[in-house]
Amino acid sequence: MRPGKALAFLLVFIVPALMPAAAWLAEATGRPDLMAWFPLFFLFVFLPALDYLLGHDPENVPAGLERETAQRRWFKALTLACLPVQLALLAWSGHWLVHAGLGPAGVAGWLLSQGVVGGILAINTAHELIHKDGRLEPLAGGALLASVGYHGFKIEHLRGHHVHVSTPEDASSARYGQSLWHFLPRAMWRNTLNAWRLEAARLRGLGLPAAHWRNEMGAWTLLWLLFAVAFALWLGPAGLAFFLLQGLFAAGSLEIINYIEHYGLERRRGPDGRYERTTHLHSWNSDYALSNLLLFQLQRHSDHHAFPKRRYPILRHHADSPQLPGGYSAMFVLALVPPLWHRVIDPRVRRFREHATG
Repeated sequence: MRPGKALAFLLVFIVPALMPAAAWLAEATGRPDLMAWFPLFFLFVFLPALDYLLGHDPENVPAGLERETAQRRWFKALTLACLPVQLALLAWSGHWLVHAGLGPAGVAGWLLSQGVVGGILAINTAHELIHKDGRLEPLAGGALLASVGYHGFKIEHLRGHHVHVSTPEDASSARYGQSLWHFLPRAMWRNTLNAWRLEAARLRGLGLPAAHWRNEMGAWTLLWLLFAVAFALWLGPAGLAFFLLQGLFAAGSLEIINYIEHYGLERRRGPDGRYERTTHLHSWNSDYALSNLLLFQLQRHSDHHAFPKRRYPILRHHADSPQLPGGYSAMFVLALVPPLWHRVIDPRVRRFREHATG
């Protein structure tokens, strides 16, 4: 990997910096309610424009250098650093909101902004960490997820989503023709319940009851409750409401990305009832350079599902994977408006299916 690109992953930390930038703009302009929406403007207007301006990055690390690149401590350190940054940002953001004197529009903008920032900084980074071996990275990933109250993702994503992706059994794989607003609440509810079910099944396999201290969902839920109590004791009811709502919006932003990543793609089922093996053809790919740097290359999602333990710097671009017409930030906005989404994406699904079967 080029040294410049390795350093460019520091751009990830632009995302948490958007919140204090919004607070500074609020004071500098005297328009705090408007500036509370600044992070959303940056992520969903400015970033897509820059993405299209800067263009694509289809370059892959040469196969012979993949192992060496993946083992560089720099890449692991960047993801682990997101945990203290996320916790510090949450504390500062909650304190600022409680004392900022925002009106209803400003409060809404701040909570949505913090939720989306948390979806990127906490959940996206946790997605990278929980796939790794050892204890440190999965623990850091679980703590990040608990900070936004979507800790079931650690269990359901690994034992549910990656097993059933692009099949009707997966709540995070949107069906062809399904709108985001039909998909979103069902995905959040079903995935949370499934995390509890999967953990209970694991414990039963060990001969233990679901209500056991080794229940991972119970442990992460306890950490989430400790966070909630800390915010309530420190900042009162408003602080508790901030913590709960930012988590809800972060989880929602994650499931919107899941909608984008797998919409309309299906694994074929054989005569024996088994689904074909998951490959790079069962997730949407996007090789836009800037948004991939900001997301630890999450947009090379096709390769991630084919090789789940592959570290983010060596994820590959596959030209024959289904290709999105923009980065995730642009697709996020498109998905919010189902008629536009279906007009743009449905023809791509049909063409990809025809090509795959032809």
